[in-house]
Amino acid sequence: MAMEKLLSRSIRMICASGMAFGMQAAHAQQAEAPMTKVEVTGSRIPTVNLEGTSPVTTITAKDIKTDGVRNVESLLNNMPQVFADQGGNVVNGSTGTATVNLRGLGAERTLVLVNGKRLPMGSPTNTAADLNQIPAPLIKRVEVLTGGAGAVYGSDAVSGVVNFIMQDNFQGIQVEANMSGFNHQQNGGDIARLVSERGASNPSQFSLPGDKGWDGKSRDASLLMGSNFADNKGNATLFFSYKKEDELLQADRDFSSCTVSSTATGFACGGSGTNATGRIQALSGPNKGKVYTVDASGNARIFNNALDQYNFGPINHYQRPSERYGFNANIHYDVNDKMRIYSDFSFHDDRTVAQIAPGGIFGNSAILRNDNPFLSQQLKDTLGITAANPVEVVVNRRNVEGGGRQSEYRNTSFRELFGVKGELGIWSYDVYAQSAKVIYSQSEENYFSSQRIDKALDVINVNGKAACASGDAACVPYNVYQLGAITPEMLGYLQIPGMRKGSTEQQFQGATIGADLGEYGWKVPTAKSGVGVSFGFEHRREKLELMTDAATQAGDLSGSGGPTGGVTGQYSVRDYFGETKLPLIEDMAFAKLLQLEGSYRHSNYSTGNKTNTFGLGVIWSPIDQVRVRATYQKAVRAPNLIELYTPQGNNLFDMNADPCAGENPTASLSACQNTGVTAAQYGTISDSPAGQYNYLQGGNANLAPEKAKSKTFGLVLTPTRDLSVTVDYFDIKVDDKIDNVDPATTLSKCLATGDARFCSLITRDRTGSLWLFDNGRIVGTQQNIGSQHTRGVDLGANYMMRLGEWGRFGLAFNGTYLDKLTTEEIKGEGEYDCVGYYGANKCGSPNPKWRHKLRGTWSTPWNVDIAATWRHLNSVELQNLSDNPLLNDGDTSEGHGTNAVDRELGKRDYLDLTATYTYKRNYSIMLGINNVFDRDPPLTSQLATGLGNGNTYPSTYDAMGRRIFLSASARF
Repeated sequence: MAMEKLLSRSIRMICASGMAFGMQAAHAQQAEAPMTKVEVTGSRIPTVNLEGTSPVTTITAKDIKTDGVRNVESLLNNMPQVFADQGGNVVNGSTGTATVNLRGLGAERTLVLVNGKRLPMGSPTNTAADLNQIPAPLIKRVEVLTGGAGAVYGSDAVSGVVNFIMQDNFQGIQVEANMSGFNHQQNGGDIARLVSERGASNPSQFSLPGDKGWDGKSRDASLLMGSNFADNKGNATLFFSYKKEDELLQADRDFSSCTVSSTATGFACGGSGTNATGRIQALSGPNKGKVYTVDASGNARIFNNALDQYNFGPINHYQRPSERYGFNANIHYDVNDKMRIYSDFSFHDDRTVAQIAPGGIFGNSAILRNDNPFLSQQLKDTLGITAANPVEVVVNRRNVEGGGRQSEYRNTSFRELFGVKGELGIWSYDVYAQSAKVIYSQSEENYFSSQRIDKALDVINVNGKAACASGDAACVPYNVYQLGAITPEMLGYLQIPGMRKGSTEQQFQGATIGADLGEYGWKVPTAKSGVGVSFGFEHRREKLELMTDAATQAGDLSGSGGPTGGVTGQYSVRDYFGETKLPLIEDMAFAKLLQLEGSYRHSNYSTGNKTNTFGLGVIWSPIDQVRVRATYQKAVRAPNLIELYTPQGNNLFDMNADPCAGENPTASLSACQNTGVTAAQYGTISDSPAGQYNYLQGGNANLAPEKAKSKTFGLVLTPTRDLSVTVDYFDIKVDDKIDNVDPATTLSKCLATGDARFCSLITRDRTGSLWLFDNGRIVGTQQNIGSQHTRGVDLGANYMMRLGEWGRFGLAFNGTYLDKLTTEEIKGEGEYDCVGYYGANKCGSPNPKWRHKLRGTWSTPWNVDIAATWRHLNSVELQNLSDNPLLNDGDTSEGHGTNAVDRELGKRDYLDLTATYTYKRNYSIMLGINNVFDRDPPLTSQLATGLGNGNTYPSTYDAMGRRIFLSASARF
């Protein structure tokens, strides 16, 4: 126990592995203990020196409690090095998982480990590791390594590694319970004013919530128990956990109670043309092109955006409801003092529901005949419908009677690890095998069938009653032309479920062996320590299977984003790797330590790819108080199973507007003709009211691995035992990036150049649109297409002040300056830099140039610890404000260019406070408040699907308001 405390304190105080958030020290002095060899993240060579060449940030268990977050992704998102990704605030575009994205290079380029072993794929729809499999109360510490570590850990360690070290040697019983919720005062700002104004003419759609005293509640409980056995030769540690989170709707916050759009003068409460009373556009007849809705009498009138738009935001989840059960078991037994048998088992069952606005009819065409009993005479006269002249229309109508569209996700994971480790003479070894599986299901509710819509809208008169022209006996005609006419029978026919089921499997076996060859005399004459080496072998097999029902495969769920086929695939890889540490000079003038490090890995994939990765590092310490470190790494990321084997099918992408749509297109006729628009279509094309368009997505079995090079250079200063400062430069570049070309880029390039490389990928439907019918789309399948590049500087500092009889006061600082975050989508076509920008279709979530976290902790002599944390994010600008045409697309139209009200998301500063009382060392209670001043998030209409929600980016900012949490624990 003393050893663990000493190691933990060493990591925090000397910052050897990077920057630790928490400086809270134990009240009692740590007992001195001889240092033994341990592994640190970034190397497999056991060493007594905790200082590696790669910068590592460490988060302790106490830091986790002080942060007051119970979701692991929220914990990591508070780190300046981490960019927001999948989590509980993601709804439209959710995968039901939680992921970590180091350095903004993508979650798939961050390797996640548990006790140094790879975590499996998160689900068949998102191969990044699912952090929901990691229970926060069981974490001993988290080590976050920056830069490529592929030679040590294998594929995917491109931007870095997150290693969760779990409790594995516990004695006693510990019970912990936590509860939290949000307290928010509606501020009555601009959005509230807009909602009130819209509500004056459309009160059913636009209303404001009251203040929230306690909502979005979360509660969890855990039981940790452990005991030694066999005369203290073994230990068994068991952990049980339960967690439940309540839903929180966008309707519960004033700033998200309507979906905003941008104008030249400010925000406007927007909405969708797919509304509750119907939107009918004539495609033929005397009033071709005009758009109507119906009133209470069933009469047609011109569609009025101010009166008729549907406010789809309020029913969307702002926080998904979830429920999770977990069990972990860690058992080890020492056969003798040279051999240990160990095992690790985990089971987690996670369920969550994502709800978005009701579905319905999104642009289905129908023929309106004169004998249709649902049509009023006025409506027929308005559209010019006669017995001899039926009229074709496009119908949009929101299924408000059926309720919000819901996706229920369930991920059940199992992981088993068995191993033997020990020593053979001077050699240490570890032989291990792991088997992991995730069982996945996703059910869709309250969706209409597109095929049934077509039948239900094609209505004729049979004996004075409405009937389906198809003659299908099961078909129930759908009456969208009279208000209040929807019946349960109509919904029963139109609404169909969707289902996706699948699994991911991972199996790997490996062995490592290492030694300090100084015992054989292998050392440089100017060094005291010998050459350290480690060699190893791993075999890993990954398998993925996703099955979808017929409706999902056919894209028959209206408003679900297009067809989704099943995926089946697997591959295996054999890795051979080695490491060395070579001390060159020790305890000499101007060189207390000069050490070189090297690593190499060869990987042979069953797909035919072979890769070689390596790493080089150097540490130079001229004096004890100064340490310089540098690394150069080459890493790879092999294409994952989704990228290789996903069947091709339609999906949706975001774009402000189709430049060729509308009565007055922003693009010229000749430019639009490059994209397939005819002269007759020009000026008559209907634009997507939701700003979403079709693209063809899918995998590519011929993908090559991504290649990455990373460089780090750092300085560690420890002028006193109470002060440490770190400065680390990082530079990571990914080439042959696996991605699809942004369909908006393809369209822009075609419009500007007429280049067949881009124009051949665009197909317009019979109306000229890219959204009304499935055959209007842009091809965007997976390719090795370009590069990503990021660089910046991490700053860290720890300071501890002894206050005598008043206890101790500690400061911990961690900040990141982002200098570059560029993407080259297509080789040779230029790159764009997203530092300081955000946007819907390129830069995504905010990428502030500077972020930091500063925590001060007063450890009093009265068993009370008080902590205050300041979190800061710099402001970011809308990507359209960049002078790079790849970002601004030349669009300076109202609400999207330099006059946009959301041109800047202002800086945010958050204050968090916690107080912890400990009684007799074994009992504690903590009360905390995050976002003490209840600051609203910055608002925008430019939201990236899967990242933005409720007019902001809730995984980046504290969107829900002030969060109050209470935690209690007891150890026996």
